[in-house]
Amino acid sequence: MPLFDLAIRGGTVVTASDTFRADIGIRDGRIVSVADGVEGAAEEIDASGLLVLPGGIDSHVHIAQDSGPGITMADDFCSATRAAAAGGNTCVMPFAMQKKGESLRGAVEAYRRLAEGSCLIDVAFHLIISDPTPEVLGQELPALLKDGFTSFKVFMTYDDLVLSDRQLLDVFDVARQEGALVMVHAEGYDAIRYMTERLERAGETRPIGHALSRPEIVEREAAHRAISHAELVDVPIMIVHVSGREAMEQVRWAQARGLKVYAETCPQYITLTASDMDQVGMEGAKYVCSPPPRDEDSQRAIWEGLQQGVFHTVSSDHCPFRYDDPEGKLNPRGPSSFRWVPNGIPGIETRLPILFSEGVSAGRISLNRFVELTATNHAKLYGLYPRKGSIGIGFDADLTIWDPNRRETIRQADLHHGPDYTPWEGFEVTGWPVTTIAGGRVVFDRGRFVDDAPRGRVLERDLSPYAVPRGAGLRTSLFAG
Repeated sequence: MPLFDLAIRGGTVVTASDTFRADIGIRDGRIVSVADGVEGAAEEIDASGLLVLPGGIDSHVHIAQDSGPGITMADDFCSATRAAAAGGNTCVMPFAMQKKGESLRGAVEAYRRLAEGSCLIDVAFHLIISDPTPEVLGQELPALLKDGFTSFKVFMTYDDLVLSDRQLLDVFDVARQEGALVMVHAEGYDAIRYMTERLERAGETRPIGHALSRPEIVEREAAHRAISHAELVDVPIMIVHVSGREAMEQVRWAQARGLKVYAETCPQYITLTASDMDQVGMEGAKYVCSPPPRDEDSQRAIWEGLQQGVFHTVSSDHCPFRYDDPEGKLNPRGPSSFRWVPNGIPGIETRLPILFSEGVSAGRISLNRFVELTATNHAKLYGLYPRKGSIGIGFDADLTIWDPNRRETIRQADLHHGPDYTPWEGFEVTGWPVTTIAGGRVVFDRGRFVDDAPRGRVLERDLSPYAVPRGAGLRTSLFAG
């Protein structure tokens, strides 16, 4: 019998720490050999002249999520995981969202039923807590964390999701006790409502009003408030989708003080600007997301954060809606005000090529930093390491083979996601994922699906070592023991 199910030969292996030439032997969905030469495989892939990287992990995506009356997301688990795999990803992490008045446990069970039997690659759920009742905080959340759903997201804005400061503190306290990692959407709810009403009274209802209603100060204030609450409770937090200089500097300030504050950013904040929303008619709706893209100085600030280690992950924040659709961006209420335009853009398939091109190919970050930002840190922060996130004996055989010199133009016609547009139409990139291997099986190769059977698993995760409190300061002195 063959020694290996699959061998990848002749490629340059890249991890977050090392770059070296090696062959990789795979058996039963795991990496079992990394060596100068691997012989005796049932199948072989010649990766000569190419890079072999850990498969991308996108730890912030929205799939098949309720988006309000009359609005429907454009991706289910089947289409989203197909698109993710085509873009070089082997694991994605969407959100099981609790609605106000409903059970958190019930939300997870219902979401799992949607995912199981539909995913091309592995998925792992975060939770979204919108109604932190005593039952949720005292029973459901601790039990779900023990069941392997070890991170959750809270919102500081949106009518149906926003938590008060007191609720945030209570939720943070449970996270500290149970060892969960908290993700925070940091935008100030009341400031956004105030700005929105002012703009509407002034007659500014176009999509650009979305950016005007959420200036950087709104994100900066909320980030500072979240950091302050986290310091008081002594709980590590992840500030997600940081968009520009002011919020980035809040995170950097916290890190300089020794606080466990992690940060994520997204491709839209290094490539798009608010001016993309300032177009004729409703075209700008294609770019409406929160926080909104800013300006060129904000893009430079994001690169500073990526280069200096302020940011730990780059995710897509994939939140897909169709444009030309009454249940999407062009819903009947959208033209009356930007506040009714569904909030989010697609990016699950384009995240990796954009960051590779703008980062590695442009000389802004190294290959190793790219791997760290797109795979390794996601696995480490969210309890998937050492199963996923790197290349070594015992890891899942989740790999992506890259042609670093291949030039492509991103076009909607070539993508596999559910939406009918991409914000990056016509965007040229250098560096392209040519083959995606998930669990030891080639699922996508050179523009076509080789194996698109829904064999992806819903994963339970370990507690994150990055969620361990500092054990210092006011929180410890008041509540120790």
